[in-house]
Amino acid sequence: MNIKKVGNVILAVKDLNKSVEFYNKILGMPIKKQRENWVDLGQSGALLSLHPASAELLTPNDMIMIGFVVGDVSSVIDELKSKNVKIHRDIQNKSSGKNAIILDPDGYMISLFEPDFSAEKHIQSGGYIGFTPA
Repeated sequence: MNIKKVGNVILAVKDLNKSVEFYNKILGMPIKKQRENWVDLGQSGALLSLHPASAELLTPNDMIMIGFVVGDVSSVIDELKSKNVKIHRDIQNKSSGKNAIILDPDGYMISLFEPDFSAEKHIQSGGYIGFTPA
């Protein structure tokens, strides 16, 4: 398996503005990058990423996700399938890279992200743009 690092801990939040206020203003976490429906907090290492919860997210297991950066998501998924790990969402190709979501034994989602660092992607942030369960 080729997991490189924990990239993000992703929280689906009920009120993005209220959560940003809490984590940034009250807890003092700096905003690294902010987009319309995604906010990365932290300076280095793994980031805390906040995004609005969709109506489909009904249980606590759906509200938090761990994001791992991997070198080759296809080989990781093949290996995990051979170990009978439940695949929540198979590999998807997006402009920022490839992603799949697996479930741990308790049903928590784990996002496996292979970033695309090609020359055209010089603005890649390492975040999980578009790779949430919704």
